[in-house]
Amino acid sequence: MGFPELLDQVGGLGRFQFLQAVALLVPIMWVTTQNMLENFSAAVPRHRCRVPLLDNSTTQANGPGTLDPKALLAVFIPLGPDQQPHPCRRFRQPQWQLLDPNATATNWSEAATEPCVDGWVYDHSTFAATVVTKWDLVCDSQALRPMAQSIYLAGILVGAAVCGHVSDRFGRRVVLTWSYLQIAVWGTVTTFTPNFPLYCLFRFLAALPAAGIMMSTTSLLMEWTAAQASLLMMTLNSMSFSFGHILIAAVAYGLRHWTLLQVALSAPFFLYFVYSWWLPESARWLLSTGKLDLGLRELRKVASINRKTAGDTLTKEALLSAMKEELHGARASASPSVLFHTPSLRLRLWISMLCWFAFGFTFYGLVLDLQTLGSNVFLIQVLIGVVDIPTKIGTKLLLGRLGRRPSQAGSLMLPGLCILANTLVPHNMSSLRSTLAVLGLGSLGSTFSCITVYSNELFPTVLRMTAVGLGQMAARMGAILGPLVRLLSIHSPSLPLLLYGAVPLLSGLAALLLPETRNLPLPDTLQDLQNQTVKKATHDTPGPSILASTRL
Repeated sequence: MGFPELLDQVGGLGRFQFLQAVALLVPIMWVTTQNMLENFSAAVPRHRCRVPLLDNSTTQANGPGTLDPKALLAVFIPLGPDQQPHPCRRFRQPQWQLLDPNATATNWSEAATEPCVDGWVYDHSTFAATVVTKWDLVCDSQALRPMAQSIYLAGILVGAAVCGHVSDRFGRRVVLTWSYLQIAVWGTVTTFTPNFPLYCLFRFLAALPAAGIMMSTTSLLMEWTAAQASLLMMTLNSMSFSFGHILIAAVAYGLRHWTLLQVALSAPFFLYFVYSWWLPESARWLLSTGKLDLGLRELRKVASINRKTAGDTLTKEALLSAMKEELHGARASASPSVLFHTPSLRLRLWISMLCWFAFGFTFYGLVLDLQTLGSNVFLIQVLIGVVDIPTKIGTKLLLGRLGRRPSQAGSLMLPGLCILANTLVPHNMSSLRSTLAVLGLGSLGSTFSCITVYSNELFPTVLRMTAVGLGQMAARMGAILGPLVRLLSIHSPSLPLLLYGAVPLLSGLAALLLPETRNLPLPDTLQDLQNQTVKKATHDTPGPSILASTRL
């Protein structure tokens, strides 16, 4: 008897699993808001150069009162490419001749201009204040805004590397609780930063625990749920990110000042930190690492919540007997180096990391481009979440019916083919291009659901979080590199799309080399993986064996 049988005795899908899912998935929604925060807190409003003669209220009162504001604006600010006041230049001297109705573009375009030496005036009709308006991250400083987002993504990358190994060594719940407190503290402190470098530093520190929350939540859900319900649990976990997209749009719509938004999205983590002490540690991890007393205590707690009487009969001797093979295998395979030294694990690790990378690379590259499709950022953010929900529900059905391997491969190859097809569609066929783009983006949502389930099933319990952490690192590396690929458009407009399509397509083909894990229990040790391989080989070779006996 192994851990799946022990979990069945205490309840693998009952009241405890329901309460745990609610307690863990609500914070995931708020972690998503942290990831999407700078779509709103760092939004770039319309802006133009400040002109003392135009924007000083005292000067305006003593100035020529017969001119309306639009006429005065034309005198001081040249028109930009979109026929709106230029956001980064102003006339050195007032161009009063432009008030002449017969003045042409040539008359003023040749006039000497200068940068915004007196600062900027911002349009506050959508946002009362953002990070951009606070530190003037526009014009020559506009590159600082995406730099802040890249720093945040780099923080998640580092956090994935650190939290994965720490979770395998010290426990899932410990990392989760600590991560809740860290994101609450650093997220709140960010509100009071006096300068932009400190803002970037605190955003980086808030990103570190965000990775720990995402990974620990997935692991706890998987390791406390019966195998037949794990797919449902992972689908709910994945959909929490979708609801997070809707949540950030709703909160940002009500709070238009970046400091209020920052506090509102960070403060709830103090509550999650408090109640996380109630959450039990993963008994599967405790038993796999030899902590029998603690594992027994957590199993009894879950049995009590699920109203199972079997928990009262569990003893340390029974656990030793049930987990004898697992405990022996755990001692032999607890080192993270096993992931790289064991050929079968190494292949699984590299291919799963490639799938994670392809998702981050293509998703963030496309999402950054999709933000240019409309000016209503609230609606766009909601639509991203709304479209994502049915996609992930459909993915659950595919994972259950087709299996993990074909679903993972298809979810990567389909967006790759859609993106590559878009390079062949003429730009005047906008409807077809939009359809292919939406289909590709929806498939990437399916990719995330597949890889979340698949990567947890491919590795044993004692190394699972380390492997998933490396996958998360690969995804964040892709997320950082994906938007940068758009810079290649200066050489060829279709080159970014070719890369966005080729990477997931090749990754999907590589995913076909992974083993199928549908209907298999979560492995706890290397021995479990070897047993699965032997069983599969036994089931796959009965035909040839019979033929051989017949020849004899």
